[in-house]
Amino acid sequence: MRYGLMLDTSKPVDDVVAQARSMAQAGFAGAWSSQVFGYEALTVLAIVGREVPGIEVGTAVIPIYPRHPIVLAQQALTTQHVAGGRLVLGIGLSHQIVIEGMYGYSFDKPARAMREYLDALLPLLRGEQVSYQGETVKAMTMGPLDIKVDRPPPVLLAALAPVMLKLAGAVADGTITWMTGPDTLANHIVPTITKAATEAGRPAPRVGAGLPVCVTDDPDGARERADRAFAIYGQLPSYRAMLDKEGAAGPGQVAIVGDEETVARQVRALADAGVTDFAGAPYGDGAEIERTVAVLAQLAREG
Repeated sequence: MRYGLMLDTSKPVDDVVAQARSMAQAGFAGAWSSQVFGYEALTVLAIVGREVPGIEVGTAVIPIYPRHPIVLAQQALTTQHVAGGRLVLGIGLSHQIVIEGMYGYSFDKPARAMREYLDALLPLLRGEQVSYQGETVKAMTMGPLDIKVDRPPPVLLAALAPVMLKLAGAVADGTITWMTGPDTLANHIVPTITKAATEAGRPAPRVGAGLPVCVTDDPDGARERADRAFAIYGQLPSYRAMLDKEGAAGPGQVAIVGDEETVARQVRALADAGVTDFAGAPYGDGAEIERTVAVLAQLAREG
């Protein structure tokens, strides 16, 4: 299993670069950035990838609706070029409240929208010309995009429900999840996407898992803090469905919490469940975050 961390993009860009450099020096395989309402993720990761060698840079994840597939392909290939071929492109649907309520796009038939989006995006990333007309997506280029890369970035879908997991396995390179517990990963995410990839004749998919992590002497308090800090994920329908499948009342029950030995055991168990890429999101006070990063770095060095 590859070990990575979520970047703290609330800080100045120079601090984000310094954080990624520390992660690379500590032995982490990946530095991941979300795309919410702060920095534009691919721009930051292009800078990080240019400045910090030896570590993958990944988006977890970019919503597809605000970006035409030609535009996203240009951005992703530019980042892939600048970062020396170390980009992992995580994309997703986001949520109805965001896409309709904030951006003003229709969220009707989201699985169809993603399928058509990939029909246009993936050939562009492979250096092909595109002429595509779907119900929700139209994309036409005069030729391949003029951005030279040695290989296209792997594409991971934020997939939780069966339809999206089957799509991720059949046409993409894997999935990246968030706030999804170990039992759900082992018994739902991994088998569903793996079966779809096998049936499509695709390679074994990458399965990324993003979870909050806190090494602490106060696990009950840390879980309560996770419930408060990540409360929105207990309300959004797709995440709520995964918490329910796990039998978790809230985010605090899927957060990885405990002393050093307990946290290490829980993280290692994710690899046994079939997770290939772990993206830890350390939280807590300064001392707890320092302990958390140290434990995950030791796991990364152990491989």
